[in-house]
Amino acid sequence: MVAFGKKLKERQIREWQGYYINYKLMKKKVKHYGQQIQDGTLDRRHVLKDFSRMLDNQIETIVLFLLEQQGLLASRIAKLGERHDALQEQPDISQISELREAYRQVARDLLKLLIFVDVNATGLRKILKKFDKRFGYRFTNYYVKTRANHPYSQLQQVFKHVGIGAVVGAISRNLHELQDRQGSYLSIYDQAALPLQDPVIDSVRAAVDRLTHSTNFLSFLGQHALIVQEDELPTPVEESIDDQRYHFMSLLLNLVNTFLYMVNTYIIVPTADDYSLSLGAAATVCGVVIGAMAVAQVFSSVYFSAWSNKSYFKPLVFSSVVLFAGNTMYAMAYDLNSIWVLLIGRLFCGFGSARAVNRRYISDCVPLKIRMQASAAFVSASALGMACGPALAGLLQTNFKIFKLTFNQDTLPGWVMAIAWLLYLIWLCISFKEPSREDEVIQQESSRGTTENDALEKGLKQPLLISSDDKKEDEDGDQDIDESEEAPEETRRPATSIQSAYRLLTPSVKVQLLIYFMLKYAMEILLSESSVITTYYFSWNTSKVAIFLFCLGLTVLPVNILVGSYISNMFEDRQILLASEIVVCIGIVMSFHMFNPYSVIQYVSSGLIMFVSAEVLEGVNLSLLSRVMSSRLSRGTYNGGLLSTEAGTLARVVADATITLAGYLGESKLLNVTLFPSLFICVISIIATCFTYNTLY
Repeated sequence: MVAFGKKLKERQIREWQGYYINYKLMKKKVKHYGQQIQDGTLDRRHVLKDFSRMLDNQIETIVLFLLEQQGLLASRIAKLGERHDALQEQPDISQISELREAYRQVARDLLKLLIFVDVNATGLRKILKKFDKRFGYRFTNYYVKTRANHPYSQLQQVFKHVGIGAVVGAISRNLHELQDRQGSYLSIYDQAALPLQDPVIDSVRAAVDRLTHSTNFLSFLGQHALIVQEDELPTPVEESIDDQRYHFMSLLLNLVNTFLYMVNTYIIVPTADDYSLSLGAAATVCGVVIGAMAVAQVFSSVYFSAWSNKSYFKPLVFSSVVLFAGNTMYAMAYDLNSIWVLLIGRLFCGFGSARAVNRRYISDCVPLKIRMQASAAFVSASALGMACGPALAGLLQTNFKIFKLTFNQDTLPGWVMAIAWLLYLIWLCISFKEPSREDEVIQQESSRGTTENDALEKGLKQPLLISSDDKKEDEDGDQDIDESEEAPEETRRPATSIQSAYRLLTPSVKVQLLIYFMLKYAMEILLSESSVITTYYFSWNTSKVAIFLFCLGLTVLPVNILVGSYISNMFEDRQILLASEIVVCIGIVMSFHMFNPYSVIQYVSSGLIMFVSAEVLEGVNLSLLSRVMSSRLSRGTYNGGLLSTEAGTLARVVADATITLAGYLGESKLLNVTLFPSLFICVISIIATCFTYNTLY
């Protein structure tokens, strides 16, 4: 991972270099303090006083420069206001356009200032953390507490934005007034419900939100999709290209595809064991039936990701056709009395997984200003599909024949999904609009011409730590790296293979992918064997199993709201990560059949604990991954989303295979035998997390 000192240098504005926090000097000072204390030439009280004075001076330099720049921005706005007043008396369209662009330029300069504050605030936080780690002393708490509200302290000025808020308000008001409002005699204050739609203002507001540490549930949820939120300030060319490529109905069709696929995945879970028995197989063969879809998805994710480089419409059509055929085969297996037709049907369903296309469409074709909302909608559609699948299966409790085709609780999930995919295919052919690839070429060319501005105006959610190969950590936890700048083309080039993508993963990212594998494995064991376990121990029918799975699925969004809006504001992500891993482990241990009788309360409570804690773990883990994964994995076929999908899909394949293999030992031993691997992987992931805890973002 690239050290913060290197990242700080990359993000500095040349003419402002003397006003940034001197992180390198302070890091050396901390190391020097440690050596002096060990030699006995310096006591701790002197260190605290000297380091506090150094921090105070650094912060004062930053704050005074910040106030100076705010004054310059205010002066520019005042001069533009005079031009604005003159245009009110003698309107001129060309001058109005120039004035509007001048206000936008002030907003761009304000965004640079916000990035300046953000980098310095991050540097301050990191050097305080390094000091605490070196001396084992809670200096951060002391320093912040003594300077939080002291009248002589400048610390809070780094995080207060009264002046910045006034500048944002002035720019927004004037841009709003300069919009075409012919025939209207209303003041803008009479239309407070109509927000200004301008990407520059959106970027500034997002930057202010970042500085105030406001964790937004929408942002937290959107990060689960592992769609990189590039908060670069878009150029006018890129803005127009985004608007041309964006098509709401096409986005909606991608979200519906995501929803239907998740319904398709989980609609068979309550009845898979009964279906297997009716075809002469063991009930535990349900693991293979459910897992066949995941096996095919391992391969489909790669070719769909590659296909999306050329088209979005064709892979979605192919996905719908294959899923229609797969569900039809799944439904007809009953009358054909063939377990092989059943399995082939599920394989076909897996080959139709277009989640890579859904992700890619949001990343490439949705404007930056609403990309986070689209990402959150993608995750919500997945969660809703997961809950609706078992619920729908519980409603399909009937038995009748039409000609020679049987319609019962086993076959109806296949028939219903086949009809759903056929209707979706018709809707897709009528409403989907293929984005123009020429726009993408123009956007790439324009981005090459603005490399310097891009480096300067990086979005504030771009991770401060990105992966880099062959870096050695020093004893303080930072890396010793070459000071030379890396070529922009090299740093932005996407991975060209799974192997090259894997080489871009840092140890901490690999641990996070292991955690993702673990939680998906544990959840798949719980869900896939639920029908067999509850039938054996509690004699539950399909409706009761469906209700249980539906209730589990309903917890997904509330849990993410709780974590994204509250818990993540109170604790660090890595703390939540480790705590939720431990709770998952507790849930697994509680699920073991150790005492007779095995009660419904024990199974339901332990399953709920395991599932909810796994959901918390998944949210925080993917949120971390979206921030620390290499920027080179944000684009191309072999992107971060594909890697996480492959890790989760492999976990499901292994889990479903475990259920089927354990079934040969008998249903009485199925529960404990399948829980042992879950417990083992969970313990390994906890140990790995502890070893990499300090390197997590």
